[in-house]
Amino acid sequence: MRSTAKAVPGYSATAIGLHWIIALLIFAAFGLGLYMTGIPGLTPTKLKLFSWHKWLGVTIFAIAVLRVLWRATHAAPPVAAGTPAWQARAAEGAHHLLYVLILVVPITGYLYSSAAGVPVVYLGLWKMPALIGQNDELKEVLKFAHAWLNYLMAAVVVVHAAAAVKHQLIDRDGTLGRMLPFLR
Repeated sequence: MRSTAKAVPGYSATAIGLHWIIALLIFAAFGLGLYMTGIPGLTPTKLKLFSWHKWLGVTIFAIAVLRVLWRATHAAPPVAAGTPAWQARAAEGAHHLLYVLILVVPITGYLYSSAAGVPVVYLGLWKMPALIGQNDELKEVLKFAHAWLNYLMAAVVVVHAAAAVKHQLIDRDGTLGRMLPFLR
């Protein structure tokens, strides 16, 4: 049964584009990270995959900065009418956490690379500055932080996606259509 609730206003094309570009890049970087860390030893293939992973991370960070700037200057549409206050607060908290993670995860990876003494050469063309010196103790802390922040982001993304599907299939309130305009 379709809800008779008024249609929920959607996000702008820019917000939608930035959302899905970052989401796809994060999925790629996460999958690549899981795959490459499972390769034993230090092979040419593994080194190539690490480079690709770093390129994705730098790209994600740059686009995430744009996304945060866009979001800071463009308000999100209101939640659907009838959404319980606790759900609205939870959604807002999850979105803020995701914004923090899409910035912090690439930063921890970049710092981890610097602490390991391994430069980041973006797209194989531009050697990026090491923000910290080589440091084996800090390298281990940053490796741990980078990995677990990724798992935290994956968990939040799963909950975020599950909530969107719940709004589409159970609540039928148009919330998912805000990021997927073809569902409106």
